Amino acid sequence: MQQSFAETLIVTVDSESECSVNMSQFNYYDHIASIYDQTRWMTESIAEEVADYILELVDANPHTSFLEPGVGTGLNVFPLVKRGYSVTGIDISREMLDQFSQKLNGIPQNLTLIQADASQLSFPDDSFNVVLTVHMVHTVSHWQQFLDEIERVLKPGGFYLNAQWITPPARMEFERYFRAMLAKDKNTKAAHTGNEGINVDDYFRKKGYRSNYGIAKRWLVSNTIEELLGFLKARAYGLCWQTSSEMFYRKVEEFEVFCLEHYGSLEAKVSSEAQFEIWAYAVR
Repeated sequence: MQQSFAETLIVTVDSESECSVNMSQFNYYDHIASIYDQTRWMTESIAEEVADYILELVDANPHTSFLEPGVGTGLNVFPLVKRGYSVTGIDISREMLDQFSQKLNGIPQNLTLIQADASQLSFPDDSFNVVLTVHMVHTVSHWQQFLDEIERVLKPGGFYLNAQWITPPARMEFERYFRAMLAKDKNTKAAHTGNEGINVDDYFRKKGYRSNYGIAKRWLVSNTIEELLGFLKARAYGLCWQTSSEMFYRKVEEFEVFCLEHYGSLEAKVSSEAQFEIWAYAVR
């Protein structure tokens, strides 16, 4: 049975099944939880505007309930919690959930956090009005089973929102340069690209769901090269854990030399547009 947030801050659920991020394996989110929000381009103010969009999209009322598998530090749903909506979040990383809880003043009755494999939805049928996933379906081992579960826990008339933050192009280019440098080393592990052939839209359309695509928010993201290098040095992204610490920091030193040559200065600023996309599927 799901416990209320008032009873326990974080419920831990053990699972022996294959996980989107296996609990027995290294989880880099545990190591970056304290810097996660600072090293992403989704800010709290932007999240507030996205929340406005979502609430209008699902025609929310005071009784609307939300579930986010892979909730992390809560950046996507924190505005909903503050506004009093019932929110449940699942994440494999206790450290990420701890960061979420530290953002709160007191213990709200309307929030439940569960430490577990986010692809395992251990809730009764028809439990939530809205299920939100943000750039996480590709990490799930059996994505069709996961979507089956989402469909099962949605209430009649509910919504599944499959969303993602789009990385600002200038920031993506910076990362590609570093990936290319890492790839030159034969000891660097290949980055995990997730499941191939995922087609969430096709899955729901075949079931007769209404679908709608929208951009909840566009915004400009600016960083100096020094800031972006600082994020790498903090090992803030999955690509930073593909090789040994010794090799990684040697590559960062090489990359800093490249950046000085390519960008002209570590104080150079790169700016480009990010966006928050949502594919909304309405339950029949």
